[in-house]
Amino acid sequence: MAMSRREFLHTLAVATAAGFPFAESARAAAAIGSFYDLHRFGNNVTLMHFTDCHAQLLPSYFREPSVNLGVGDMTGRPPHLVGNALLKHYRISPKSRLAYAYTHLDYAHAARTFGKIGGFAHLATLVKKVRGQRPGALLLDGGDTWQGSATALWTKGEDMVQAAKLLGVDLMTGHWEFTLGAERVKELVDEQLKGRIEFLAQNMKTVDFGDPVFPSWVMREINGVPVAIIGQAFPYTPIANPRYLVPDWTFGIQEENLQKTVDEARAKGAHAVVLLSHNGMDVDLKLAGRVTGIDVILGGHTHDAVPDPMPIKNRGGLTLVTNAGCNGKFLAVLDLDIRGKHVASYQYRLLPVFSNLLEPDREMAQLIREVRAPYEKQLAEKLAVSEGLLYRRGNFNGTIDQMILDALMEVKSAEIAFSPGFRWGTTILPNQPITMEHLMDQTAITYPYTTLTEMTGETIKNVLEDICDNLFNPDPYKQQGGDMARIGGMTYTCNPTATKDHRISDMMLGGKPIEAGKKYQVASWAPVAEGASGQPVWEIMAAYLRSKKVIRPPKLNLPRLTGVSGNPGVA
Repeated sequence: MAMSRREFLHTLAVATAAGFPFAESARAAAAIGSFYDLHRFGNNVTLMHFTDCHAQLLPSYFREPSVNLGVGDMTGRPPHLVGNALLKHYRISPKSRLAYAYTHLDYAHAARTFGKIGGFAHLATLVKKVRGQRPGALLLDGGDTWQGSATALWTKGEDMVQAAKLLGVDLMTGHWEFTLGAERVKELVDEQLKGRIEFLAQNMKTVDFGDPVFPSWVMREINGVPVAIIGQAFPYTPIANPRYLVPDWTFGIQEENLQKTVDEARAKGAHAVVLLSHNGMDVDLKLAGRVTGIDVILGGHTHDAVPDPMPIKNRGGLTLVTNAGCNGKFLAVLDLDIRGKHVASYQYRLLPVFSNLLEPDREMAQLIREVRAPYEKQLAEKLAVSEGLLYRRGNFNGTIDQMILDALMEVKSAEIAFSPGFRWGTTILPNQPITMEHLMDQTAITYPYTTLTEMTGETIKNVLEDICDNLFNPDPYKQQGGDMARIGGMTYTCNPTATKDHRISDMMLGGKPIEAGKKYQVASWAPVAEGASGQPVWEIMAAYLRSKKVIRPPKLNLPRLTGVSGNPGVA
């Protein structure tokens, strides 16, 4: 008999009720075994899924957001639940290992109690364990794998490609991969992945003739059952990232083409159709209601760790929508019971990859040592010590971004600073050294240039309004990626529920209103325009940290929020 999700969570909570580590009792040891064991379930077609690991080969800390606002139809619905609201919705015990994995609550204490999460050596152990229990299971990579660390940047994705092949990834799609440039992506796909990992993207075409850049879908037989896997790359890559890196490729959601692809797969005998998506969860939820014939969407991009699939009705039936978190923290395991050429039922587990509960896989650990060896001395340089918790994830700001903003304003003699609303980047605990590796975890991109620009107050408002609309447009198809730009120096009020061009108000600098016609010195980094140049942000930050030696808890500059009272997306 299959263990229900509630029983599953209860078993795990038994050993963690008071925040104690698992290994402290025999009962805890039994709970660990139950946690990673899969129970028999129907006619098993099993898919494993991870996404948005952002090149984190080693176990790390990653704090979940305290602000993840939903607007319009998404208000108060997963994935826009944080903290206690999320725990209550999914019946997760406070102060437990799962509470640590899924929320920001009491994060520093929980991190020290339960340890680091993720790491490819530990993930490899879990993948092998699942495959031992589910012969024939496929492993799907949702993208954002080749970017996010120093070694991924310096090896141009080579380290992650080698790790993914060893991990046994079968299929993948992409987003930040494309920031390596079209030529490098094609080189890795054609020379490194060929015959090992299939790169799928139904929504990518060439600019000239509209030819597919990569295969749209494949049919894979799992234990005798034909299953179609369709790839969906991030639709807004040329907007969220530099267009000049992929000048000959088009993207977009391509809903009509997706429907044709699904229909084609069904016509060719697929008993189940799965979309491996990097749309972001809100987009996937809308898509699931409009495109028929998809049984499951395995989603990524927005970094949402959602314990249960969301069933979405459409005119053809039902589509399950999932999202498997980020930073290598989770491995999703989906069992499908296929009967009469259709999905009759399912079982889903989103398994946190607790590094102190899983032995590292020896072969993967050896590969990681080898790819890191040329860079170890540089990565290990201690730049400073942080007195407070440094984190990034959240709709409006994080203490790591605040540190970057403070540095940019000081070094560039700027009145205001902007930092991109990136969702990736590891967390640093209080009194932990800040190493060069930590710094690169926040800044390792192919367009790291810092700039100092003169901007009028009117331009600043227009920029903020545009970014805010990308984040809080009630139509998910118009949300183009990322969180709100982080702002240093100036303050402002934000109403996420207001209409376009009316969300930002009360912009102030030094206690005085920002004037529309007045010019201000604004520092920033990661410009998407072609031809931009400037000192890489990590060089500025490394020098800043070395000079400070100790980083006191940054004073977090957050907007005053209106229109969101009672929204469970705000802790």
